[in-house]
Amino acid sequence: MRRAPSLPSGSYVPPVPERELTVVSADGSRIHTELHGPEDAPAVLLAHGWVCTTAFWAPVVRALSADHRVILYDQRGHGRSPAPGPGGYSTHALADDLVAVVEATLPPGRRAVLAGHSMGAMTLMAAADRPLLRERAAAAVLCSTGASRLMELSRVVPLRSPRARARVHRLLLGSRAPLGPVTPLSKRLVRYVTMGPGTAPATVEVAARILHACPRVVRAGWGRVLADLELDARVGQLTMPTAVIVGTADRLTPTEHAHTLAAALPHCTGLTELPGLGHMTPLEDPEAVTGVIRGLAEEYGTSRETDLTTFQDSHFQESRPTSQESRPTTATEAGHTAVEAKEQTA
Repeated sequence: MRRAPSLPSGSYVPPVPERELTVVSADGSRIHTELHGPEDAPAVLLAHGWVCTTAFWAPVVRALSADHRVILYDQRGHGRSPAPGPGGYSTHALADDLVAVVEATLPPGRRAVLAGHSMGAMTLMAAADRPLLRERAAAAVLCSTGASRLMELSRVVPLRSPRARARVHRLLLGSRAPLGPVTPLSKRLVRYVTMGPGTAPATVEVAARILHACPRVVRAGWGRVLADLELDARVGQLTMPTAVIVGTADRLTPTEHAHTLAAALPHCTGLTELPGLGHMTPLEDPEAVTGVIRGLAEEYGTSRETDLTTFQDSHFQESRPTSQESRPTTATEAGHTAVEAKEQTA
């Protein structure tokens, strides 16, 4: 008899948000956004990576939301944010979405620590030249990420030739092949590709379920963007205090990327290397990642400076979860009302 699949438990269970909202980006894309914690507490915004969702941040949100206002959102095509249309896959679009979320959730005069993991950190880099980001970002965290040469430096397929290695990695990232159900074999692959060898089985299970849930068309669309990523010129424009985090066993974005970023940042507050961890550092060691975010919020973050409630009511309509035991899995179930965070100019 086949054993029923285990479900996330403990800190891996996504907490029920205090508020949910739909933010409309520059091209009309609808971005599912969540607010956790006291609205007058120091603010933190979290951006997840490729093929993940807001659920990826669950342990970090649980640790921070008691005394921080935590904002997080599903990148377009992920989780409850619908897939973009033609031309909607680009780093420019990622930057537009981030700016839209920041503008909708942080009133003028309010700043937040912005933390991104993998593609989420690339989103911060892509938006580095946006005036609104400079105005509202108190500090930043670049976690398990890189700015360029992802295919060449990746160690998932350990070929000696950089050219051959890049070619194989490019094919893998752009593939639309279905991942299928979560099985013991698929979990072994998830551990190998994204995590350190000592990662607990429960953590691997959570990661596998998040990754396998991403639509394959979305996975391939963003994979092609990552394959051609070139954000080196934007790193120097991240002028706010910025911390870098990397796992020493990261095969997707090895430590070379972290050292390059730390050297290029105008105000790097430190490079944290987590021994034996892979690419999924916020899941593998949420305490360490939370500690870095919390430290930046304490040193550089700001508390409430304007009436956030009045601001929110004038920019969007909220949807409150009806149950503390379960979360809606689609925008329809959530009862979301599409509300423009700002007048669409496109």
